[in-house]
Amino acid sequence: MTLDIVVDGLGFLEGPRWHDGTLWFSDFVSKTVNTLDGPQFEIDGIPSGLGWLPDGSLLIVSMEGRRVVRADGSLYADLSALAPFECNDMVVSSEGNAYIGQFGFDYSHGGAPQSTVLMLVKPDGSVSIAADELMFPNGMVITPDGETLIVGESYAACMTAFSVGPDGSLSDRRVFAALPEGSTPDGCCLDAEGAVWAASPLSNEVIRLREGGEVLDRISTGDRVAIACMLGGEDRRTLYICTAPLSREVGAGAILSTRVDVPGAGLP
Repeated sequence: MTLDIVVDGLGFLEGPRWHDGTLWFSDFVSKTVNTLDGPQFEIDGIPSGLGWLPDGSLLIVSMEGRRVVRADGSLYADLSALAPFECNDMVVSSEGNAYIGQFGFDYSHGGAPQSTVLMLVKPDGSVSIAADELMFPNGMVITPDGETLIVGESYAACMTAFSVGPDGSLSDRRVFAALPEGSTPDGCCLDAEGAVWAASPLSNEVIRLREGGEVLDRISTGDRVAIACMLGGEDRRTLYICTAPLSREVGAGAILSTRVDVPGAGLP
């Protein structure tokens, strides 16, 4: 399968989202939220997960700041009471409930991995625990009916599913899919057949997984580290892949793309 370079010369890219007919993503190095047309917002901190409230307002996870901010930099929610270390990805439901992952240990200084909590920020700004005992909760998706949330556990090498209650609470935890040996999930997206595309930075590829763990497709990114992916384009059949060196070297990040048969669905 051919991979095209959509844009390169960037930093360390995260949180790709297809929104309002364009691709959005965060760049850790420039500390900006971008579209393919260039930087749109800069925050005081490192931006990671992105999501939109029902009124169209953009929310941004400030990774090291351990908070969620609005596009103008104002505070939306303080996560520090539940997040001892960096926060990462986020998905926002159609009701405005934001689910946010975190490292849970001192990854940057070689700390020992340990379980942590997935956080929920409700539309009133209140912060609570959505689920616990997760190993580095990372990329997330919500199914089109709004009834299931799937989160990648990077240090458990699996995608974990929860039922979503009317109040945004999570229950009925189960394994959606274990990843193949030698791979681990990072940013992900969902397609119309209910399969998850997960980027695997450990194996430099994106993997399409059916519930139960069947591997439907694998696309190598060669010597580029696959960080996250998103289905977009006018027909939602363009798979965008954020790639970057783990060193976060300036100018080495790129977005690749390829065409797939099944369009994107659900959130983000």
